[in-house]
Amino acid sequence: MTDNGSSVGPLVTGSEIARLAGVTRAAVSNWRRRYDDFPAPTGGSANSPLYALAEVQEWLDKQRKGQEVSPEVELWQAMRAAYGEQMVAGLAEVAEVLAGEREPNLPDDVATRVQRLARTEAPVDLVNGLTERFMDSARRAGSDQVTPERVVRAVCHFGPELPADARVFDPACGIGVLLLSVASKPKMRCFGQEMDADSARFAQLRADLLGRSGVHIVAGDSLRADEWPDLKADLVVCDPPAGVTEWGREELLLDSRWELGTPSKAEGELAWLQHAYAHTEPGGHVLMVMPASVAYRKAGRRIRAELVRRGIVRQVVALPPGTATSHALPVHLWCLRRPENTRGADTNHTVRMVDLTGNSPDGSLEPRLDQVADVPLIELLDDTVDLTPGSHLRSRHRDYPGEYTALRKELEDQIRRLAALLPELAPGGGPGSLDGATTSVADLARAGLVAYDGPEPVSASEQLDTDYLQGFLRSSVNTRRSTSASGTFRLDGKGSRIPRMGIDEQRRYGSAFQALSAFEEGTRKVDELSRQLAEVARDGLATGALAPEQ
Repeated sequence: MTDNGSSVGPLVTGSEIARLAGVTRAAVSNWRRRYDDFPAPTGGSANSPLYALAEVQEWLDKQRKGQEVSPEVELWQAMRAAYGEQMVAGLAEVAEVLAGEREPNLPDDVATRVQRLARTEAPVDLVNGLTERFMDSARRAGSDQVTPERVVRAVCHFGPELPADARVFDPACGIGVLLLSVASKPKMRCFGQEMDADSARFAQLRADLLGRSGVHIVAGDSLRADEWPDLKADLVVCDPPAGVTEWGREELLLDSRWELGTPSKAEGELAWLQHAYAHTEPGGHVLMVMPASVAYRKAGRRIRAELVRRGIVRQVVALPPGTATSHALPVHLWCLRRPENTRGADTNHTVRMVDLTGNSPDGSLEPRLDQVADVPLIELLDDTVDLTPGSHLRSRHRDYPGEYTALRKELEDQIRRLAALLPELAPGGGPGSLDGATTSVADLARAGLVAYDGPEPVSASEQLDTDYLQGFLRSSVNTRRSTSASGTFRLDGKGSRIPRMGIDEQRRYGSAFQALSAFEEGTRKVDELSRQLAEVARDGLATGALAPEQ
């Protein structure tokens, strides 16, 4: 729920209205068109209007739409009861009835509710509503059965401009959400293939109900049995199955599609990528949704190198965590283009790296300047051929001169402070302090003079100074006593001993031990600063951001 501080009170989106009423967003869109008295937007934009919550609640109360289960929800519940895990089959059967392709053969409860809704809603609106509800249920279940809306939005955002009659292909199209979203213009010719027959059937029926006569979707395994062998598309989009090792490598070893190299069994995603690339015409584009690990896995290095060397990969976008709703890990969008000619005259010399992993998954997809780098091909063609955007952005957009100056000043200040931390120590006048009268930590603990604040013992009495206690416990003699045979050091070793001294003498020693502890902490800071300073200087010299003085 949104409140922009206006006089109309809290504002809500169409999605929030749908949740209030227990319907889909498509149903809310239908209400906006069907009912003249539906509240007018009071904010937002044409594509994302906002409504006054009070007006929406008043309208829902008047229509009784927020007080009872809607017919759309009842239909969905009836379908879930009838089809269970086979919901896609149920969607296809409902779509067939709405398209008039067969006599109703639905379960009685489902058939009754479909007929009732079909009297008031257009078939395409009803199917779109069911599709949206199915996608929402898949998202909430963390399923990767359909391409998530956020991924679809990213592919549409980074996709190329296409002519009105472009050919678009999706070789793993599922229920067609990605394909029909990218190829949204009515005259575009769309081709799809999907291994699950019910999903392919539903995708085709939904396209038919949308009036998309140029859409052709078939069932089958694209890698093992390509139903479009001669198709060359302007754009191929694909959200391939992730982590599948049984993709048919053994039977496809000599396949002509592997022009960039034969993928290993573990690199099924790179098999799908080459299948998609094989279906592009010269100048055509490929947009692949990839797990982030494909960018750096050792097994795929040679294929990645060929993609870079030939200038095929044009852009890699690391999308925000949460974009793929089935997990919180980031996914990448690989943008490829087939060169116009075999001589490579139009080959680009850089790969654009875009890192959006610090952004909200629902935020803007337009990267800031510090989130983009055009990386020369030669920099990518190393031993790993890592195409992870973040790996190449960390060394760019850095103020090397400013960092070097600041770190150098901090190091100089820290070194000056170190000298001042060292205590003034004079020669001792007798044997070692631990060679005289001593007391064991075990005896101090039994006497109640020692307590524990975390792993280290501290004084529990005015007769004992904590810094004095811990200082002597860290001496080399006690360190050996407190170290086990396995090399584990315990500061509170019961065999450790400390000298017997009055409290004033303890505090004098304790002050010196405290200064030494501060000195040791300072040396650790100096060590870390030295490491950082050397790294910044080395990288700054290597990138040209820094140069030796004349």
